[in-house]
Amino acid sequence: MFSTNFILFSLGGVGVSLLELLSVLSGLTCVFLAGRGKTLNFWFGYVYCILLFALFMQKHLYSSMILQPISMVINVIGHYRWTHPNEKERNKDKELIVTKMSAPFRALNVILVVLLALVWGWIVQQIGQIWPDVFPPAKIPILDSFVTMMILTAQYLSAQKKIECWAAWLAVNITNIILYILAGLVFMPIVSACYLVLAVLGYKSWKQQMKEQ
Repeated sequence: MFSTNFILFSLGGVGVSLLELLSVLSGLTCVFLAGRGKTLNFWFGYVYCILLFALFMQKHLYSSMILQPISMVINVIGHYRWTHPNEKERNKDKELIVTKMSAPFRALNVILVVLLALVWGWIVQQIGQIWPDVFPPAKIPILDSFVTMMILTAQYLSAQKKIECWAAWLAVNITNIILYILAGLVFMPIVSACYLVLAVLGYKSWKQQMKEQ
């Protein structure tokens, strides 16, 4: 029987499974469509969350696995927000327009990301000490938690169609590229570089949409 655990190819001695490849393709498609303001991106987002949940469970990456149900909820909220905007937030197609955050709200988001990353990093460390057999101690819990909180922030801002979401995605992908290279991985830095390019293109597209609104 054909399995998603089947190794399709290897890069740098690291095998890439069908499940991992499907996750990457659905994620890239989701970001590509989001950058063009297409509501269809959310359907690929749902698939992406499900595939990542299965992938991280398989890899015993429980912190990242737990993140996926939260991402799914944010995805549902974003889907509704994009398709059911308030009257003042609608474009000619009755979809949510692209907007900017106010300076105080932007500063608040940065502060929250830092504080929540510190708290979550501490929690991850404690869990690793209490149940080391189930949750192996994290190597860099604070940095890992920072990326996690940045991902959630980027997803939330994307759901609200705030242009600053692309700055958050840029920070996430640059950090991931560095982490993957330091870890000696080959395939994932390439994937993150693709996400980085899509984030730049998404920002330019949304900026153009703001001018046309």
